[in-house]
Order: sequence, then structure tokens, then C-alpha cells
Amino acid sequence: MWGLNDYLSIGVHGGADSGGGIAGGVSGLLTFLESLVRQSPAETFVSVLPGISALQNVHPLFVHFPIALISLFFLIDVVGSLAQRAEWRQIAGWFLYLGTGFAAVTVAAGLVAAASVAHGGNVHEIMENHEHLAISVLSLSVVLSAWRLLAKGLIVGPANTLYLLLATILCGLLVFTADLGGLMVYKYGVSVAAADQLNQAAAQAHSHSGAAEPATEFLAPIDHEELEDAGSDHHDAEHDSVKHEHADDHHNHQHAH
Repeated sequence: MWGLNDYLSIGVHGGADSGGGIAGGVSGLLTFLESLVRQSPAETFVSVLPGISALQNVHPLFVHFPIALISLFFLIDVVGSLAQRAEWRQIAGWFLYLGTGFAAVTVAAGLVAAASVAHGGNVHEIMENHEHLAISVLSLSVVLSAWRLLAKGLIVGPANTLYLLLATILCGLLVFTADLGGLMVYKYGVSVAAADQLNQAAAQAHSHSGAAEPATEFLAPIDHEELEDAGSDHHDAEHDSVKHEHADDHHNHQHAH
């Protein structure tokens, strides 16, 4: 299946990189659009959005929104409080409401994903902690949003100090939640197609019953140095084997004479 990137390649500096420049890029785009006419809706979706179509679940599509929105809320609210700018704090409130909404969608998608993606025992523990932290982020976001709505955005004095302290805790929880999510994906390859077979094997040995499991039942991170050493040892072993075969052939040839 050909995708948009296979057709559209625009040269920035006169076309030296792609061979066609702007004209070549337009020609490629027209060719791509022509190919879409001959495809089914499902094939068109894969061609236009190959990355999204390869996802095992929609959770990764939403995770960045609460991170960005809640972080912006915190920064603008702190600056608005220090500068005593009520309009800035109003804007911060809207970022909080949007971040809370996206956090709810993200948590729901994450709970569905946790029940469907393959993972081993060690990853399951990380996933559980990630899940608990995410629910904590959502809960605290709802509390801060409700407080702000009830106060009509007018939080001042000691109450505002407490509010900003809770907002700081919220951002800290958000950082740890995102860190565990990154750990599962970038170290253990959860929901990554290239590592899916290894995760499937680990999942077969893993049970959610809560019973203790041997340490060998989880997918360990790939150590590239060990792979290189193993490849080097294998090459040396093959080289020694060839040398022994040549020595045996030479010995047999002398014995025949």
C-alpha cells in the first residue's frame, strides 16, 4: 500500500534533493490523489494516515492533550497570580477545563488499552502504577475544576495558596504518569508492532490472577551491547569451525598421500 509520503517529496532548495522540486512534488501529489479514487474507504484511510491505522488502540492519540493543557494551566495560573492579572487566570481556568476533559477521555482509552495489549508480569506492575497515577491526575483535575467553577474564578489569599499547591502536586503526578507511559513504550515496546511477538510470548506466561511469577516471565529491555557481543561470539565460533574443517581436510589429504 502506497502512502502520501511515497508520492509527495518537495525539494526545498531547487529540487536537488528530490529531483523534481515544487513541480515534482505537485505531480506526486496529483498521482497520489488519483490513486485514492481507486481505493476503498479503508484503503484510503491507511494511505492517508498510515501511522494512526497502525495503532493497536487510540490511547496514544489523546495522551499529549492533558499533558500540554494542564501544564499550560499551571504556568499561566502561577504567573497570573504573581502578576495579579485576573484575565490571565481566566484563561488558565479554560486550559484546566479542557485538560480535565481530555484527561477523562485519555484515562478511559487507557483502561481499554490495558485490557487489550500484550504485556508480561513486570510490565503489568508498571502499567498498574501508570493507571493509578492517571486516575489520580484525573481526580485532582476534577477537584480543581469544580473549585474554580464554584468560586467563579475568584480564588484569592490563603485559599489561592492552597489551590496553587494542589496544582503543583497535579503537575508532579502528571510528570510521573507520563514517565511510566514512556517507560512501557520505549523500553519494553508495549503496543509497538516490531516488539509485538515478544510481548505476546511474555503475555502467555503472564497471569493477572495476582500469583507470584518467576522473574523470567516478563519482557526484558533489549540490551544492544549483549546482542553485539553475542553476534561477535557467534562469528568467532563459525570462524573457528571453518579453520578446524580446513585443518581436517589438510590432514586427510596428507594421510591419503
